[in-house]
Amino acid sequence: MTQPAALEGFKNNFDGGLTQLVWRWVPADLETPVSAYLKLTRYEPYALLLESVEGGSVLGRYSAIGLQPDLFWRCHNGIPEISTDSENWDRISENAIEHFKQLIEGSRLDVTGDIPPMASSGMFGYFGYDMVRLVEDIPNKNPDPIDIPQALMMRPTVMIIFDNVKQMACIATPVRITAENTSIPAEEIYQEAIARIEDTLSALRMPLPDISCESQINPPLDVSSNTTPARFQQAVEKAKEYIRAGDIFQVVPSQRFSVPFDLPSIELYRALRRLNPSPFLFHIQTAEFSLVGSSPEILVRVRNGEVTIRPIAGTRRRGGDLAEDKSLAEELLADPKERAEHLMLLDLGRNDVGRVSDIGSVKVTEQFIVEYYSHVMHIVSNVTGTLRADTHSLDALFAGFPAGTVTGAPKIRAMEIIDELEPEKRSFYGGCVGYFDGNGNVDTCITLRTGLIKNGVLYVQAGAGVVADSDALSEYQETVNKAQALIQAAEEALQNHNR
Repeated sequence: MTQPAALEGFKNNFDGGLTQLVWRWVPADLETPVSAYLKLTRYEPYALLLESVEGGSVLGRYSAIGLQPDLFWRCHNGIPEISTDSENWDRISENAIEHFKQLIEGSRLDVTGDIPPMASSGMFGYFGYDMVRLVEDIPNKNPDPIDIPQALMMRPTVMIIFDNVKQMACIATPVRITAENTSIPAEEIYQEAIARIEDTLSALRMPLPDISCESQINPPLDVSSNTTPARFQQAVEKAKEYIRAGDIFQVVPSQRFSVPFDLPSIELYRALRRLNPSPFLFHIQTAEFSLVGSSPEILVRVRNGEVTIRPIAGTRRRGGDLAEDKSLAEELLADPKERAEHLMLLDLGRNDVGRVSDIGSVKVTEQFIVEYYSHVMHIVSNVTGTLRADTHSLDALFAGFPAGTVTGAPKIRAMEIIDELEPEKRSFYGGCVGYFDGNGNVDTCITLRTGLIKNGVLYVQAGAGVVADSDALSEYQETVNKAQALIQAAEEALQNHNR
């Protein structure tokens, strides 16, 4: 077991004005990230859980739980606000992106050795699709009936990182220099940090809480949409007119589904991770709503100065055995329409990475490979570049935001057309979920296969890539099929609860 930083070393760093991390490794072979989350968040209005399943079956090395945020940042209509308690908010007059950069820099905390980077407790949360209006001049005429912030990020003061290989957990808490604590002796501040770790351990030793509650909903669920089949198909035909006119090559119209759901949002997460495990599993809990997702796709990642975008386009179902998997993969790679769509998004990814990278550093490190997920296979490529020294990691995120996967190409014109074709703002759909860690790294995924739960309603949105020869009915059905992952998870959660 690795012990916390020695008191003497802590005191020297604290007196020197350095932000530092206090941590402890503990055995975690009898605990899962989900069981720990249930124990630790019983009375927490704000919390997060991040997991990963690779190849549809292998749990990723690290899972993370974040608790007890001391800083919140949100954006409404392009205007940033900040809070230390989530109740009293100060409106900020400066540019939202520049202000958030300052918060990222103010949260920096160098983590070395065997401590997972996300233990450094940077800023975690989501950016909604409409944050693109901060960097691009696109129409802004549609209503926003869901009414959640365009973005919400929070900075946990307690992180629990599960190392699923070593079956250990790192409980970490940052100690930041503030105007309030500079007059307090370092020994007292150190003991407060140790107490946060001990309180977390005490909660983990408790039995699982009783999470039963009454539900008035029985599957099958009554599904509503913010459009009709006829209107959606009309939108597809209009999109094809723009393609024939040369405005765009592809566009991704979407529709939003809603179903009643009155269970705790973690119950949807539990069902979704069983039914549709993906590389990016997340549960973000707030006092007003929750985001639950199982996304297959990176938006932008920055690690040690390397920018990565990993476009996904082209899909087939998984086969019943290895032979059928191979046959379907060969069919997918031979499909000219799937290859053309993927190549378009690969070119877009190269362009996005190139906008923030050193000249000559952009490389396609993987091209047209097939990756296997729990229920489907996708064509995937990988683009990397070296982040320019004068460029912030947040600039790298916005270089690829939103993903071409959810807009089409060329991206700006496609977004203008989306605003014309869709009846409402996209809100959470097509944005990103992720974190900016204390070392300056960024890891984000696209909010696909993602549900928003608010006021007893689950909202799920899905799009379809429209090209010149698209069939309108088929594209409509594609959006229905994509939304089924979340709706089926909701039905399973309710069925399990009502047994």
